[in-house]
Amino acid sequence: MIVESQLCTQEAKLKEVVDAGDYYFKVMKQGERMRITDLEGNQAADTLFYNANNTEERYSAMDTLREQGNAYLTAGSVLLSNLNNPMLEIVADTCGRHDTLGGACSTESNTVRYAHEKRCMHACRDSWLLAVTENPEYGLTKRDISHNVNFFMNVPVTAEGGLTFADGISAPGKYVELEAKMDVIVLISNCPQLNNPCNAYNPTPIEVAVWDAA
Repeated sequence: MIVESQLCTQEAKLKEVVDAGDYYFKVMKQGERMRITDLEGNQAADTLFYNANNTEERYSAMDTLREQGNAYLTAGSVLLSNLNNPMLEIVADTCGRHDTLGGACSTESNTVRYAHEKRCMHACRDSWLLAVTENPEYGLTKRDISHNVNFFMNVPVTAEGGLTFADGISAPGKYVELEAKMDVIVLISNCPQLNNPCNAYNPTPIEVAVWDAA
């Protein structure tokens, strides 16, 4: 579902470009809005969310999909925690849908999906592990890497219930905007994947913008 935002980026309190292979790791306060923009098209922003006041509570793909009765995320989707509490709501979306079933790339999945020699190539899980290592103040470790949202990623569900990785449906300037329903830690890996034709083998930057609560 396409819903455009009324917010102006010139009024954002924070704007940050995140290069492919880099991470974004910050707290988002209740009521604040965050926009993730696909600057050049068909990029994937693999994102984890945690309750900033209790990191044992974190985003749950199972609870989210069960409650909304839809395999995809789009405008109107409420992202639920493993305690079934609303964490964020997608309030604007110009891409149309986002994946939360396909998981994130890792050295292991690079090996299984592509080739043994791809194991050493950088992956989203590496970015998350680097982020939690370089930012111990958040109290997260590799044990906390859990369900994620793949913003802008196109992973159709087949009639048989399988997953397929298809060409992206995003384009330059497409964005998704979320409003925090609690204080949340946001950890984004801007995917560095070089082996997937979905991004034309060319991972590109994203932009993250944040606005104060209304």
